[in-house]
Amino acid sequence: MAVGTFTVWPVRVERVDRAVAGRAMLWAPALGALLGAAIGSVAGFGTWLGWSAPLAALLAVGAGALFTRGLHLDGLADLADGLGSGRPAADALEVMRRSDIGPFGVLTLLVAVGAQALALAELAEVSFWAAVVGATTAGAAGRLAATLACLRRVPSARPDGLGAFVAGTVGVPAAVVVSAGVLALCALGLLHSPGFALACAAGTVLGVVVAAGTLRHAVRRLGGITGDVLGALVEIAVTATLLVAAARA
Repeated sequence: MAVGTFTVWPVRVERVDRAVAGRAMLWAPALGALLGAAIGSVAGFGTWLGWSAPLAALLAVGAGALFTRGLHLDGLADLADGLGSGRPAADALEVMRRSDIGPFGVLTLLVAVGAQALALAELAEVSFWAAVVGATTAGAAGRLAATLACLRRVPSARPDGLGAFVAGTVGVPAAVVVSAGVLALCALGLLHSPGFALACAAGTVLGVVVAAGTLRHAVRRLGGITGDVLGALVEIAVTATLLVAAARA
């Protein structure tokens, strides 16, 4: 279920219930790490082939969107439109449900994709391993933000949809273990330098904190989480983590 939800890879799910949903959300950071490693590798190999770092990084971010069907970027745009509308919760949720994209969504996507691409480009200019490790930790941090948004005290904004299915399915002990695993993953930064490993850890923490602030605002405005909220949290945490890693690389 985690693979089918967070990647474009087709899978056959034999059992679908809230218990399975909770375990799938716990697997999300591991899948995020694998996706991030693939994205960082595309950027690193692109610069090795002779492309400019910004071009290689932009293509890598585009590949990441392809690997995930653009699901998280779509959620980010929808949440920006919904919150930016300034409407009551029910109307804002209706705005988010629509298939079109408004000015808030367009602007948010431009900033997010641009920031991710330029930050990844800085990492790729430093070294291949800096790009791979930075993108790996960012991918894990982004999905960790979604995992933590499914803790049992966080409600769903709708009675149906992905948000309702996964809301409240993650227990605190399991979330702590997964969070510790993501922080431990930052030790891969030692392949570049000890300082870079610390930067990856700091970026992960900042990414989760920024996502938590967004989650709190979304719950207050919308009444809970939706699938779009989860996707937005992923992209927000990924962006923040990459920015910190790039600043210290």
